[in-house]
Amino acid sequence: MIVKNEEAAIREVRSIFASHLENNNFRKTPERFAILEEIYRRNDHFDAEALYAHMKTQSYHVSRATVYNTLDLLVSCDLVKRHQFGKNLALYEKSHGYKQHDHLICNDCGKVFEFCDPRIQQIKDTMGELLKFNVTYHSLNLFGECNGACERTNKTS
Repeated sequence: MIVKNEEAAIREVRSIFASHLENNNFRKTPERFAILEEIYRRNDHFDAEALYAHMKTQSYHVSRATVYNTLDLLVSCDLVKRHQFGKNLALYEKSHGYKQHDHLICNDCGKVFEFCDPRIQQIKDTMGELLKFNVTYHSLNLFGECNGACERTNKTS
């Protein structure tokens, strides 16, 4: 799903983030940029605690508070999307340069599958025209079970 190669994408999001920090009088710290880069090297949905734990195992010197605060900053400048998939746990994913997609979420193991279907875009456009409504974005989450591919089922078997 990446639009550009990884390093070019990271340079671009670093520039966007730096401008956002400057425009809002936030400090540009190495820790914030390390978190941004780590996120843009991932290809999954993640929670803040998992990101924090991963950064600690990679010997980054970041606090839990810095991870949470940086995620909030990244969401506010549209570089990261926050999802609430029906649990009390927020999941995040990088968003800059990525096409619109939707999600299938397993109720048992929590695994998130991404999909893109042009018919959804057509429905969005048609409904906007019919109702004279300017749809700026959409979010579709479908919940169910993995049907044999469930990570929780496979772990307990």
